Amino acid sequence: MGYTVFYIKVGLDLEAELSMIAALRETIGPNCKIRIDANGVWSVNQAVRYLNQFDCYQIDFAEQPVWPDPIRNMIEVRNRTPVALAANEGLWRVSDVYEVVRQRAADVLCFSSNWVGTLTQFHRLSYLAHLEGLHVCRHTHGELGLMAAASHQVCLSLPNLVDGNQQTAGMLQDDILTEPLPVANSPDWEAPKGVGLCVFVDEEKVKKYHRLYEKQGQFLPYQPSMFVTEPKF
Repeated sequence: MGYTVFYIKVGLDLEAELSMIAALRETIGPNCKIRIDANGVWSVNQAVRYLNQFDCYQIDFAEQPVWPDPIRNMIEVRNRTPVALAANEGLWRVSDVYEVVRQRAADVLCFSSNWVGTLTQFHRLSYLAHLEGLHVCRHTHGELGLMAAASHQVCLSLPNLVDGNQQTAGMLQDDILTEPLPVANSPDWEAPKGVGLCVFVDEEKVKKYHRLYEKQGQFLPYQPSMFVTEPKF
């Protein structure tokens, strides 16, 4: 299908996850990228030991292997492993991002304007990371096409953006735009053609979902029905 970067969640069962990553590497070959995300679940010592094992399968970077508070956790792991680290949890505010950059606590910053307030702040902090030799991976919160298009234009202006940025395509299945974004159905999204954000809003679709909002309330990206639980006896 043309995808070249693959994200895998880890942090629950090391042996199962090592087997999973091994199968993934065998399937996609040596040139595609594998990124793992532990969501800060490991201790510092666990992270060092586990990342050394995962690195047998050429990990592109490991996202948040340890919890970011205190920031020394990430700094120590980064000093003790050759695996590139991405910070995600812990980039909640402008000051948090600045501190991660200042202390060089990660190789990649995975964040977006949703956390730091504005597209301008996201751009400013991303460029600051560039001046420090760090990279940026745009994080997604399941935003719809209008916000995705605006974020995409900011990303096109960054000199330190990685390939394989995040977008929850499932949220774009019935988007509020008149034309679907390229990433809704394919791996690539090149420079858009047109003026402004290069997208148009379907006003009738907005009204439809406004009525649904009035009836059901806020749509949460992670619906309870998505999580299958074992029956309790």
